[in-house]
Amino acid sequence: MTLDSIREHCLSFPQTHEQLQWGDSLLFKVAGRMFVIVSLKVERDTRIAFKCTPEKYAELVEREGVTPTCYNMWKYHWVSLEKLDTLSNQEMRELLQQSYELVAAKAIKKKRVVRKRTGAK
Repeated sequence: MTLDSIREHCLSFPQTHEQLQWGDSLLFKVAGRMFVIVSLKVERDTRIAFKCTPEKYAELVEREGVTPTCYNMWKYHWVSLEKLDTLSNQEMRELLQQSYELVAAKAIKKKRVVRKRTGAK
């Protein structure tokens, strides 16, 4: 996938927005929580990181070009791809959607709990 196709795919998910952060990282977020990070550093190939299920994480980190994401995010089953073409386009689309669904489900559930506690509607 290209950066443009990743942007188009991620922005097609409900309540998703993009944000440039940390100087060179494009983040895709739902309910204020990131589900995809794309590094835009020019001096190296573009890298991408996303959340996955524990089972998929175990499978992916065994593949060449896929590593646990640094900064302790690996504890939460985030992986990094060395290049955007490490996986097939179809598999990448499925994994990005899965990342969105994992993060959105938790973020929306947390918002509901906060609303119940505060009595907000």
